[in-house]
Amino acid sequence: MASIKIRAKLSGDVTTVKTLIKHPMDTGLVKDKKTGNVIPAHFIQEVTCEHGGNKVMTAMWGAAVSKNPYLSFKFTGAKAGDTIKLSWVDNKGESDSAETQVS
Repeated sequence: MASIKIRAKLSGDVTTVKTLIKHPMDTGLVKDKKTGNVIPAHFIQEVTCEHGGNKVMTAMWGAAVSKNPYLSFKFTGAKAGDTIKLSWVDNKGESDSAETQVS
């Protein structure tokens, strides 16, 4: 199951990327209501976006980011049909990536 939904839309010379990432983003400070045990920290640490082999955005995240985070950003230099790749890595070493074409 893919954890990333991504769209990239060109308007003039600016590309707007919108993405929704499915991830628990657990802080490590919350207790499980049934067992009373602390839920271990599990959160995305780094999100990157590439266009044409170049990184156009890097975000360093921590435990304070909400569950299933939404991210939107803009950059210039893309053309319609170009490929955008978004990737993330979390504190447990898990990762995912997704690609889309600029429309």
